Amino acid sequence: MIACSAQQVGKSYGGNTVFENICFEIHERDRVGLTGRNGSGKTTLFKLLAGAEVPDTGKIHWRKGCEIGYLAQIPDYPAGMKAIDVLKTAFTYLLEMEKTMKKMEQQMANENVPDQLNKLIGEYGELQDQFALNNGYEMDSQIERISNGLDISSLLNKDFSILSGGEKTKVCLAHMLLKSPNLLLLDEPTNHLDIKAVEWLADFIKSYEGTVVLISHDRYFLDETAGRILDLEDGEITLYQTNYSGFVKEKEERLMREFQQYEEQQKKIKKMKEAIKRLREWANQCTPPNAGLHKRASSMEKALHRMEKLDRPVLNRKKMNMDLEASERSGKDVVLMKEVSKSFGSKHLFQNVSMHIQFRDRTAIVGDNGSGKSTLVKMILGELEPDSGEIRRGSNLKVGYLSQHVFADADDQSVMDAFREGLAVTEGEARHILAGFLFYGYTVFRKVSQLSGGEKMRLRLAQLMHRDINFLILDEPTNHLDIESREVLEEALEEFNGTILAVSHDRYFINRIFSKIYWIDQKELYYYEGNYDRARKKMEEKWRAVMEVPPVKKAKIAAVSPKKKDKVQETEELENAIEQLETILMKLETVLESEMDLEKLQTFYNEKVELEKKREELYRKLDAIL
Repeated sequence: MIACSAQQVGKSYGGNTVFENICFEIHERDRVGLTGRNGSGKTTLFKLLAGAEVPDTGKIHWRKGCEIGYLAQIPDYPAGMKAIDVLKTAFTYLLEMEKTMKKMEQQMANENVPDQLNKLIGEYGELQDQFALNNGYEMDSQIERISNGLDISSLLNKDFSILSGGEKTKVCLAHMLLKSPNLLLLDEPTNHLDIKAVEWLADFIKSYEGTVVLISHDRYFLDETAGRILDLEDGEITLYQTNYSGFVKEKEERLMREFQQYEEQQKKIKKMKEAIKRLREWANQCTPPNAGLHKRASSMEKALHRMEKLDRPVLNRKKMNMDLEASERSGKDVVLMKEVSKSFGSKHLFQNVSMHIQFRDRTAIVGDNGSGKSTLVKMILGELEPDSGEIRRGSNLKVGYLSQHVFADADDQSVMDAFREGLAVTEGEARHILAGFLFYGYTVFRKVSQLSGGEKMRLRLAQLMHRDINFLILDEPTNHLDIESREVLEEALEEFNGTILAVSHDRYFINRIFSKIYWIDQKELYYYEGNYDRARKKMEEKWRAVMEVPPVKKAKIAAVSPKKKDKVQETEELENAIEQLETILMKLETVLESEMDLEKLQTFYNEKVELEKKREELYRKLDAIL
């Protein structure tokens, strides 16, 4: 059944046509990725699909009763409203029903007339059945599941108004997932999510009951979730019955076929024009002029005009022009880290971790948000000192650092001035270089504060390309970049003859560029040779191994010595035991999400229930002491 369709749809803004006469169908339970260059009209099309705007021409049709979920902008909520209250608004209908049920319970408790009581009991039973049928008793578990998956549990009791933009976006995404609309429109849903949350969201989308259309620059995520691709380019839309990787291959093959057809048609047109010209010349050389030859030339000319001309396919579009080169090599050992620990107050990020980076290594650091990835980078840069351990940097290092918060202190500068800072280039040379990074004409005089995140990233990459570096340190370099810009960056990094260290959540990027992975998990740093997929597999094996420790051993881990202790010592031991249990439970949650074997799944679930009971018991003991 068709969930949504577009028939001859067109849209313009201020006389500029975004697209026209586009047609497509989206079927129920489809997983569709919408791709296209920045500015091609993807978000405009989303607004039309959401009903937020109407097309100038054509029609958008939705299945009758279709509920649409689209996060266009962060809504305003009343002051004092907590994040948990925002999530609960997804269940307004059920909450009203629950309130009615509580009122009826009070009425039943106070009713003494048997007939009236029986009537109330009947009505209450019907309402209760309806409440249960709509999963009313699962509201809290659904909120917990999605909050844990998107890693927003720590935000639930905070006022929504004081959250950062990224935190608000995650809460609103959770709210929309809880509403479970028939048609879910997701525009860059992986922004602000770490790898763990992105993987959870991918699994959620794959099992979602409704239809999903998504825009994303995360190619790995598109490969996991989208089974069909709608490609919007030059005002036209093309459907590909495949995932993102298949789409890239099919599109390239299609463009090559179309280019061949275009060239063959151009050859045919050229021959027809030459034939028309010759026929007229021969006709005019006759005395008197030959009317038959003129007629043949005119017929051929009419046929040429009637011919449907093929447009020349664009094989090479304007992209960033990036070429990174290390002028001098560094020493063999670039970074040597031994037994390093770092804490901020009572929060321990990692303990006794070690790292070794050598010349021309491609090393990536991955881990959950808040695990200490950026802190590790800052210690390597010398911006932070470790609490213990040693960090040695190699000889002749010339570091180029790309931060997430690039140009945070240069908002009042122009693009030109920010680029030339520290670079000995003329204004003319700077204009030429910036044009290679898609800054044309007057845009070089725009304020840095007016640039988007992607534009700031391109500007910083332009700077790095013209600096003398042999050690690149990149902190989320693909954030805000569109897919084409990511591919240009990857090609430049592949050719770079220096050393690269990166922190990234972009699994496609990590798989393509990096062959050494350091994974931060539970305050420890694990090292793996190979790409992200191999490292992920090894980490899953480690998590499973922890889960398969016999319950008796776990009980010993969680146990508190029965010997008489003073209050402080006993409190400390209880807190340590709870922390260890929490660690095991977190890993168990990860295994439960990926385990396919039914018997193992049941075993792990039962074990989880037992560990949660033990945790509650420890909390009760802790409360009694405090």
